[in-house]
Amino acid sequence: MAKGFTLIEVMIVVAVIGILSAIALPQYNEYVRRGHRSDARALLLQGAQWMERAATATGRYPLQADFPTTLKTMPSGRYSITVASTDGATFLLTATPAGAQAADKCGKLTLTHTGLRGVEGASASESATSCWTR
Repeated sequence: MAKGFTLIEVMIVVAVIGILSAIALPQYNEYVRRGHRSDARALLLQGAQWMERAATATGRYPLQADFPTTLKTMPSGRYSITVASTDGATFLLTATPAGAQAADKCGKLTLTHTGLRGVEGASASESATSCWTR
């Protein structure tokens, strides 16, 4: 009696692994992107808090050149934060995805001086609310 696997059995195992990985890998990648998106939202909120504290101290929002570099990039490098504040009366913070995060379906996350949360370049199926809550 011979022991071992037949070629058919091996091919069935390979096919099952291929099917499972085709389903699981995109789901895993989206899960990772959601985690980094959450980090970007937190960094945007930190940046807005810093802007509000500075405005409380000086009476005006700091200009973009005064925004601290520690709040401009995430350690993972998946998002960069930019601030648009030219007149000192308003500001707009934008988290732009970079690298592997560039394929994120939510695109850029934005936060204004009024607390308005938005997205730019999101896929048609995504809204600002869904991108800011997931």
